Amino acid sequence: MLRARAGDELAFAEIVSTYQARLVGVLARILNDAETAEDVAQEVFFRAYQARHSYEPTARFSTWLFRIAHNLALNRRRDDGRRKEFVPNGDSSALGPRPVERMKADQSGMMPQRQCDKREMQTIVKAAVATLNDHQRTAVVLHKYEEMSYSEIAAALEMTPAAVKSLLSRARDNLREKLEPYVTRGKLGSISPV
Repeated sequence: MLRARAGDELAFAEIVSTYQARLVGVLARILNDAETAEDVAQEVFFRAYQARHSYEPTARFSTWLFRIAHNLALNRRRDDGRRKEFVPNGDSSALGPRPVERMKADQSGMMPQRQCDKREMQTIVKAAVATLNDHQRTAVVLHKYEEMSYSEIAAALEMTPAAVKSLLSRARDNLREKLEPYVTRGKLGSISPV
């Protein structure tokens, strides 16, 4: 980013290629929508590019980038909450997996029952994570999937590390409560969502 700040356009292209997949993955988990995640990721890079001249390396670059992503994801969720969209049959999952996802499942070599169980488990965990408030969900995603430390998450969410620890503890309690019926029935086995 320091090279981009100095005017090196190729340096910013390197940033995009390095962080794009991670950023889209994090945003998809936060927003529960891959297409929206791609749109927001583009906006994150646009904002980062606009801010390149004022960038100061006070924390890790990824922390700075994820702070922008978190703020834009909150804005998108708030804005989407104000809009109502028509979804056929009231449930977008009724449309089934996209063709690419179906092909991946078909080529995986997994037995159909295992595929079904795995998808069911993922859906259950995803739905439980989606019930968390925005800060808890972002903290869980950054901690679990990005393997960020409490202090890195704190910088991204503009909190103290102690507040992040408390936030993650409440998120674990909420997830445990939501997932307990499935664990006791044996559906999730020993899956740890956080």
